[in-house]
Amino acid sequence: MNARQRVLAALDHREPDRPPRDLGSTTATGIHPLAYQALKAYLGLEGSWTYLSARAQLARVEPSVVERLKIDCLPLISPVAAEPPALDDRRSYVDRWGVERRLPSAGGHYYVNRPPLAAVERTGELSAYAWPEPCTDFTSLGHEAARLRATTDKALVLNLEVGFLHQAQFMRGFDRWLMDLAADPPFAGALMDAVLEIWLAEAEATIHAVGDCADVVVYADDIAFQDRPIFSTAMYRRLIRPRQQRVFDLLKRSSLKVFYHTCGNVRPLIADLVEMGMDILNPVQVSAGEMGDTAALKAQWGDALTFWGGIDTQAVLPRGSAGEVRREVRQRLDDLAGEGGYVLAAVHDIQPEVPPANLCAMFDAADEWEDDAG
Repeated sequence: MNARQRVLAALDHREPDRPPRDLGSTTATGIHPLAYQALKAYLGLEGSWTYLSARAQLARVEPSVVERLKIDCLPLISPVAAEPPALDDRRSYVDRWGVERRLPSAGGHYYVNRPPLAAVERTGELSAYAWPEPCTDFTSLGHEAARLRATTDKALVLNLEVGFLHQAQFMRGFDRWLMDLAADPPFAGALMDAVLEIWLAEAEATIHAVGDCADVVVYADDIAFQDRPIFSTAMYRRLIRPRQQRVFDLLKRSSLKVFYHTCGNVRPLIADLVEMGMDILNPVQVSAGEMGDTAALKAQWGDALTFWGGIDTQAVLPRGSAGEVRREVRQRLDDLAGEGGYVLAAVHDIQPEVPPANLCAMFDAADEWEDDAG
């Protein structure tokens, strides 16, 4: 099998020749530039690097690393994402939504420093806001998709803009957004709807631009905390699910497999997500709530879902020994890889605290598991 065939087999719940692997095909499975430079040095590779996403502080994984680690997926993402913003003297900038973002001196990625709608009190004020026009010209992304389809055998993963729930949080501030859901649902709904209309227009244009060159489309919107969903089931089904259903309906009209990213303990809402059309669950945050029993997840949802991720970034990859990393990888492969339906990846973006030796141990362990299985 080539890489694309391997990924498509896993997504179709057919046994591939080996479980496919990902590093850097999405903004949820990427690697911080400092971690990437350390990885390249560890592998004895020279040269500079470029951004995959400047806002998320992620490096683009180069072909030499892709081949060295046997990665099966490549990203499709708007080239605008790679453009570093012009910062003021406070290391801040204002994005096209009017959100002020700041890069902490200690590193990380750009955080919301000033949500522009924090002081708005009435639904009517939302219509007076200077909302951005939807971006609908993704010609250059379409050309890149066609080039990669013609020149590589990798599966291509289309990254959409961060989801409408996150964008509403950025606009309002996370604390105020949560209070709106409980105290003023009409306002919360109006805000989400204003963002959602723009998001859907851009998503539709993005998918149209790449045509049938992509294999997977990524929708990212966290709906869970470490221990439980953000919302009660009743609130989720009343305020969130109908709006997410519009997203899934749009994505399902394409031929692409729908990759949904949500951190945290999302297990109580998996049934809802499957009913809406989710094909792939990422990141399978095994350190969160009920998500650690990956064998049970596979037993209950393995026929309906592909699991993408699962290698712990909260403790094992950053602070574990190489042996602990190998045991983690073996457990997740044993639990999730049978009869397809699994793509090996870290739970979250690789941060500078992850030693390159541990990241390499993750892929070495997959080699060992495959040799034993063969």
